[in-house]
Amino acid sequence: MVRAIGPVGPAVAAAMRRVPRHRFLPAALASEAYDDTPLPLGPARSTISAPHMVALMLEWAELTAGLRVLELGSGSGYLAALAGELVRPGGRVIGVEIDRDLAGNSQDLLNQLGYRDSVEIHAADGRAGWPVDAPYDRILVSFATPEIFPEWTQQLATPGILLAPVGPASAQVLRRLRRRREGDQLQDGPACIFVGLASAKAPHK
Repeated sequence: MVRAIGPVGPAVAAAMRRVPRHRFLPAALASEAYDDTPLPLGPARSTISAPHMVALMLEWAELTAGLRVLELGSGSGYLAALAGELVRPGGRVIGVEIDRDLAGNSQDLLNQLGYRDSVEIHAADGRAGWPVDAPYDRILVSFATPEIFPEWTQQLATPGILLAPVGPASAQVLRRLRRRREGDQLQDGPACIFVGLASAKAPHK
């Protein structure tokens, strides 16, 4: 899988080799676990992102040991586990997932895989972030959003990095907000397609 997705930095490649992607998928999809494609997590709209997109987010987040990371829309917990590998030792990853069953299942799996002390998942609305443990060195948004909401930027440390797929439901651009003391810097990356924002605060059509 790592060879198939193209150039990946050594730290991210090592993390992706250590974390068993098939464990984060329904058993019926185990044979497809290492294909470079997004896969559904069940009858709900949640998916696990394609490995190349996961790798890109991890590279753009510039994760190193000791950082505090918030992932919004943590889904199966796969990206959170990879981030947990990259911030060891001393770092912490907090995931927020609106689907209560998915949040509970992902936390149980992460505990089984040895991430009890480095990754925690909360069942909550990611639109609000997770202010309890703010500020965070990194915030990773794993769902499509029409904008980078102020609740998120308020929870970002200085210096810090926030990544989010920004745009309409049909297609987004991966956007990186880099917070510096001299001011925030925005950078647009590649086009991408993520599952849309599911939130009690999202506008209903």
